[in-house]
Amino acid sequence: MKRLAPVLSLLTLVLGAVAMAQSAASTEAPRRVAVRAARMLDVKSGKYVAQPVILIEGDRIVKVGPGLQVPEGTEVVDLGAATVLPGLIDCHTHLMARESEVPNGYELALLTKSQATRALEGAANARATLRAGFTTVRDVENEGSGFADVALRDAIRQGLVEGPRMLVATKGIAAVGAYHPFGTSPDVKDLPTGAQFVSGVEEARRAAREQLGQGADLLKIYADWATPTLTIDELRVIIDEAHRAKRKVAVHAMTPEGIRNALTAGADSIEHGHNADRAALELIRQKGAFLVPTVGILEALVERAPDAAMRSHFETRLASARKTVALAHQLGVKLASGFDAATAWQQGRNATELVALNRAGLPPLEALRSATSRAAELLSLQEHVGTLEAGRYGDLIAVTGDPLADVTELQRVRFVMKGGVVVRDELTREAPKGPSVPPSK
Repeated sequence: MKRLAPVLSLLTLVLGAVAMAQSAASTEAPRRVAVRAARMLDVKSGKYVAQPVILIEGDRIVKVGPGLQVPEGTEVVDLGAATVLPGLIDCHTHLMARESEVPNGYELALLTKSQATRALEGAANARATLRAGFTTVRDVENEGSGFADVALRDAIRQGLVEGPRMLVATKGIAAVGAYHPFGTSPDVKDLPTGAQFVSGVEEARRAAREQLGQGADLLKIYADWATPTLTIDELRVIIDEAHRAKRKVAVHAMTPEGIRNALTAGADSIEHGHNADRAALELIRQKGAFLVPTVGILEALVERAPDAAMRSHFETRLASARKTVALAHQLGVKLASGFDAATAWQQGRNATELVALNRAGLPPLEALRSATSRAAELLSLQEHVGTLEAGRYGDLIAVTGDPLADVTELQRVRFVMKGGVVVRDELTREAPKGPSVPPSK
């Protein structure tokens, strides 16, 4: 015991020093930042605030207003003549997807890429998405990468990886034979799949419970492909399990019948809905659900179509999607922005969707709301993101032009801040240097 005494004494000193350091860290004042610019868009009112000052402590906004006095000791980020907006939100991403643009590229990714590769690709996609100004995303299925999206989400939260705040749907749930891989030989067994396949109510229930148990923030279901697939009973049991766990459900539904089945079962959002008829859109509105139309990806596919036949195919789909968006807006359906990126060149181009929604008939302000305040409502995060108000995260972006006059400005984001931390800055080194801020009295 005598020999242990010096060791125990040293251990006591070390633990005491650690406790003192932790105590000092816990009482340390949070970092304070003030962001100034020429104007700020209030997405709720649709009006600009001149000469705004956004005061941030730690990762949250504490005060916003024109010409606010900046407290002494606050770091000032002066964006000069720029326009400040809330950090953008993409409600339909696939950060784990980086498919090759070749025939059967999806199947090749499933067969040739390891889970480690998929995770590393997801990290690269997350960084590109954040630097494009999207500080929050709803990732609606990880396309056959197991639970790698949960790991990516958690790594971002821990500060190990640079990326947006993520809500993840893990594997997705589809009817047997109604999702990738397609066209495979029946002799090949145990192929990896893009979603978790189910057949029958109990398999559907088990899949929902498994994914929720592994950390899903929401569930993603495929209600149809070319035609309706899962039954209303299968859809309902998945949605009931999610709602019981206080989670929402995004449902891929293209056809009027698929949309009606999803809404009858209690879907919170309809993804795509490109072939929706008026009755289906009116039902979305009546149920208070959201439509996430993903029009931008169709515009991108038209532009990069490999031949005339494919271009014509995508042009037909694009025309139908644009009509759906225009009618949905006319009927008062709640719309949320989602680009549906799945290849390397698509990742980080999420603002393409905002431009596409504008071309489809949404006024610039409504397109912006679909990626800010409306999107936050869909994600049930309106108390945290989507607007620049006290109590929200210090998530903001800046552009040099007027996004209400030209929504393509959002494809040229020059400054990004997430949680009060600058992650992209192409403005302050160009901003004119004014007088220093006097200390507060």
